[in-house]
Amino acid sequence: MGSANSLRRISIRGSKFNIVADGKEVTLDSNSIDVVIVNAAPVSRAYYGDAYDPNRVAVPTCWSSDTQVPLVDVPQEQRQAMRCMDCPQNIRGSGQYGGRACRFSQRLAVVFRDKPEEVYQLQIPATSIFGSATKGDMGMQNYARLLAKHDTPVVTITTQVSFVGDSAVPKLCFKPVDRLDKDTLEIVSTMIDHEDTLQAITMSVPVTSEPVSPFSVVEGFELNAN
Repeated sequence: MGSANSLRRISIRGSKFNIVADGKEVTLDSNSIDVVIVNAAPVSRAYYGDAYDPNRVAVPTCWSSDTQVPLVDVPQEQRQAMRCMDCPQNIRGSGQYGGRACRFSQRLAVVFRDKPEEVYQLQIPATSIFGSATKGDMGMQNYARLLAKHDTPVVTITTQVSFVGDSAVPKLCFKPVDRLDKDTLEIVSTMIDHEDTLQAITMSVPVTSEPVSPFSVVEGFELNAN
């Protein structure tokens, strides 16, 4: 499996689509992108006890890959509770803007139709996962339900991902665009379990809070779930 430094990402920092690849970051001048979702991790969560420092890699204090219990890798002294449901960081109002201090997120593995063999990680926050649909704007959960209702595997279609509103936390919505042609679908199907795809959806946490050059690419978890 490739190293963290080889991971391609689509950051949503600042409510902009930022393409991070090969040590470079390019901000797209568009409010939406069309991608194919080839795989997705279960919803996870992470709690950051330290104040945000833009010059350091953000290292979570406690984290969970299944939203039920802390991951086995979390040091015992850092665990906020034995179960996520009993955790004080899971209480509404414990975090910013009246939310929970321990925040949900989900990692998606996506490709662009014109380059179906290049996998990107798109990590989305809770605001882009949950919530009811408004004027056709669907979070990931409702989007998945819609496709299941119509017996349409997400990997067989192009999905438009767009920013919604101007909230402090970037919020994305999802909607179907069109079906993939046969040749593209054949290539995309081979990427479902590809090592790059599995790397993109695997929960990865940096072990130390090392200083970061403002010109370097930070992989893994960040305080602002980008």
